[in-house]
Amino acid sequence: MVQELLTFIKQEHLLQGAKPVLLAVSGGIDSSVMAHLFHQAGIRFELAHCNFQLREEESERDQAFVQSLAAKLNINIYTTKFDTVTYSQERKISIQVAARELRYKWLEEIRRQGDFQAIATAHHLQDNVETVLINLCKGTGMAGLHGILPKQGYIIRPILFASREQILGYVTKNEIEFVEDSSNLTDKYTRNFIRHQVLPLLNEVHPGAVQNFGNSIEKFREAELLYREAVNQLTTKLIEKRGTEYFIPVLKLKKTEPLQTVAYELFKPFQINSNQLSQVLGLLESETGKFVQTQDYRIIRDRSWLIVAPRLNPAISHYLIDEKQGSIETNFASIQWQQKSKPEHIATESQRAQLDIDKIKFPLVIRRWRQGDYFYPLGMNKKKKVSKLLHDLKLSMLQKEQVHVLVSGSHIVWVMGYRIDHRFRITDQTEDILEVHFNTL
Repeated sequence: MVQELLTFIKQEHLLQGAKPVLLAVSGGIDSSVMAHLFHQAGIRFELAHCNFQLREEESERDQAFVQSLAAKLNINIYTTKFDTVTYSQERKISIQVAARELRYKWLEEIRRQGDFQAIATAHHLQDNVETVLINLCKGTGMAGLHGILPKQGYIIRPILFASREQILGYVTKNEIEFVEDSSNLTDKYTRNFIRHQVLPLLNEVHPGAVQNFGNSIEKFREAELLYREAVNQLTTKLIEKRGTEYFIPVLKLKKTEPLQTVAYELFKPFQINSNQLSQVLGLLESETGKFVQTQDYRIIRDRSWLIVAPRLNPAISHYLIDEKQGSIETNFASIQWQQKSKPEHIATESQRAQLDIDKIKFPLVIRRWRQGDYFYPLGMNKKKKVSKLLHDLKLSMLQKEQVHVLVSGSHIVWVMGYRIDHRFRITDQTEDILEVHFNTL
């Protein structure tokens, strides 16, 4: 098995140079075998053990065992204890997620401090098969079929080649000691249920099923490279970035084959999962204004486009102008204003407003426009709803959402970037003005 380890390390390019490897060892059968294999292979390594304090005396037993293993192998060891329950409660995440976050963050800190070339975890062939089955159940798509990769950044899985039978055989032959994690015996967790219930049944129907799965995973990894290249070519032609938004032509997407696969990969970076994909594709036949929302994005149907836009941050919705000169930075623009004498020529650029200062009451408020807002457009004595103005200007839904108004008291004095209110215009009687200028971010 030592030779198989060295062959796998070389084949997958897991180690380079002479720097030592940091082995994450729990004390269980897999990580204990990994430590002995590295020792027999003559690879420089040190041990790291995390005590998550989740199993009381058993957690302390595990730590003591790994420390004794390090002493037996004459190897340096790093240990730490985590208050995993408190960490998970504070972040409102599961115990399993909390333990994984704590573990990998700490291991990376030790790797950097000790100048280790890699962090080795003891995932093996059956772990990989279980991962692929879990990914299939979750609907993770093509990427889920490659399972656990032999190398990801500084994380390596040097015994990923080894079957459960090989590991047990090595333990028996070499009289390897290890400790058993009682949580591995329960079917409470999905992985344990697959390990104890699903895989034994598969092996009954198809002897050697786990090994066959492992062989297929290798093929899946290679097939994914071809798949990824083809998908990238298609998605690059379908999406256009404009600022912080992404535009996808509806007709072009509808004609794309295979639609489901390309659309899944196209929208996956925007948090669309396989369950929501049908809703997104439904937008291809919907009217303007319909959208699908994720935590951070919205996919909006707007005329001939699907537009992917970051969700607006409502945390700051109002800004005050309470002096006659100043500037502010908002979440949509940089705004400057100052009192000036009446100019000879009135500015005409859309991002500048010149208003009769005597008709304004401070403080002024800048906010997003709302349904029901109205004003008197410059040159008109009749009021007009802001929504009607924006409709007449043929603004998209996203463009409308970005429109802000400058308000004095209860009156809109400027639909920013589009039209000032007639009542606040410069007249022959005007002496001083307030000039407001903004630059969008």
